[in-house]
This record gives sequence, structure tokens and C-alpha cells, in this order.
Amino acid sequence: MSDNTTFKKELEERVKEINEGIAGYMPEEKGHQKTIFEAVNYSMNAGGKRLRPLLMQEMSRLFAGRVSDTVKPFMAAIEMIHTSSLIHDDLPCMDDDTIRRGKASTWAEYGEDIGVLAGDALMMYAFETAARAFEAAEDPDELKRAGQAVGILASRTGMHGMIGGQTVDVELAGGPIPKDKLDFIYRLKTGALIQAAMLIGAVLGGAADEDCRIVEDLAGKIGLAFQIQDDILDVTGDAAVTGKSAGSDEKNQKTTYVTIEGLEKAKKDVEALSAAAISDLDKLPGNNEFLVGLIRLLVNREK
Repeated sequence: MSDNTTFKKELEERVKEINEGIAGYMPEEKGHQKTIFEAVNYSMNAGGKRLRPLLMQEMSRLFAGRVSDTVKPFMAAIEMIHTSSLIHDDLPCMDDDTIRRGKASTWAEYGEDIGVLAGDALMMYAFETAARAFEAAEDPDELKRAGQAVGILASRTGMHGMIGGQTVDVELAGGPIPKDKLDFIYRLKTGALIQAAMLIGAVLGGAADEDCRIVEDLAGKIGLAFQIQDDILDVTGDAAVTGKSAGSDEKNQKTTYVTIEGLEKAKKDVEALSAAAISDLDKLPGNNEFLVGLIRLLVNREK
């Protein structure tokens, strides 16, 4: 798939399919608690790259040659968790951002109180959704793999994963952050959920333990590359393209990879990490050119 136009067309089609799949799990906006349903749907419908469900889907396809019905609930669930983290990131007590994906952030649209509840609700609903994989499992092996996947999702979301990284980020906000702690924040806050996506895809695809270890390593590289690119875009990005306020990190006096290493080194490191991840991918059985294209997209993305 060397033709970039072909790749982009296929990417659009797969993102559209993922969005349709996610929509099937979202709640109806009715009942006394209608506002929370509206707020979570508003947040999920705001757009996004759907990178995590894409990575999960393609990793599953790499090992199984198809995307089983047990994978689909997890694809929706991981995007719900990612979106819940964005809702909370934007709150006044965190980054105090009023724009997300080109629209008013959830708290700016619904108020801070509903913003907190929407983030909480979406994270819990993610696990309710993931649990549907047990209904879709066709044999004991699929049931066992679905159980493993729930454990991966929980551990990479919680105190030992994304929330743990966010905690250190919040504690050190507004002051200089040493490189080792910044690496820790990036590995957990961003990398953990990308690792979860790819590991779950591999596990549900029936990957062997040694292959899962390779997947975990390459996913860590992708997660770091993705976060560094985020830092680059905060400096160089156009708000009309990125869909969020430029210079947010500087406004909040945040130490980033760019402030420590400089813009040019940051760009080179994104390219090197992406190349290393693709090299790791070559060690795995099967072939998935779309997945290679997806990893390369990290280097060139503008939002």
C-alpha cells in the first residue's frame, strides 16, 4: 500500500466503520438522567482519530486474519476510556481547556459538574461495554482471552497505567519536570492505553506469549512517538487543523519533550521511534501493510 491516496481512502473507510460500531454501543438520550447520556454522546461524537481502536483491530487482524466479534466491544471500550480521559484533562482543575476537537469541551458545554460526571460515567460504561465480549465468545479459549483482555484494559487504565501517569503529571504541573519523570508520565499517561489497545488486539487474535512481549515493546515506542508528536503540534500546530488551542502547554507552564530536547531533536526522535516500531512489527508472524501505514502516519500527522 505505497500509494498514499489509497491508504488515506482505506483509513477513512475503516474509521467510518469504527464510528458506526461505536455508535451501536452508545446510550439512548432518554430518562431522568438524560443529561449524562447527552454529555457522553456529545463527547464521543466530537470526532477523533480513533487510533486506539484502529491499532487494536489491525493487531487482531495480523494474528487472526480477521476481526472477531469479541474484539468489537473492546474497540468501543478503549475509545470510551480515551475520551473520558480527555473530558477530565480539559476540566478547570486540570488543563482548563474550553476547546476540544474543534468544539466546546464537555465541561464548557455542560458545566464543570456534568463534565466530571461524564468522564466518570464514560469510564465505567467502557467496562460495561467490554463485558459484552463474553456474550460474543464462541468457545472456552475465546472466553479466557476476553478475561485476559479485561485485565489488560483495567491495569493500563488505572493507577498502574493512565491514571498513575496523570497523577504524576498533575503533581508536577507548573514547574520543571526531570527527564526521568517525564518519561514515566508519557509511558503511563499516553503509552499505557496504546499498549492496551495493541496487546488486547494481539491477545484476542490468539497471539503467543512471546509475540505479545514484542507487541508490548513496539506499542511502547508508538505511544512515546505519539506523545512527542503531540508536544510538537502544541508548538507548531494550527488550531484550525488540530481542533484545540495552540500553545496550551506553554500557557500552563508544562515541561514537555520539546522544552527538554528541543523541536528538531523531538522531530527526529518521532521518526526514529516509528521506524523502530515498524522493525519490531517485522518480527511478528503475518503481514499487515495497513498497520505499517498507520504507524508511519504518526510521523506526518498534523492533528
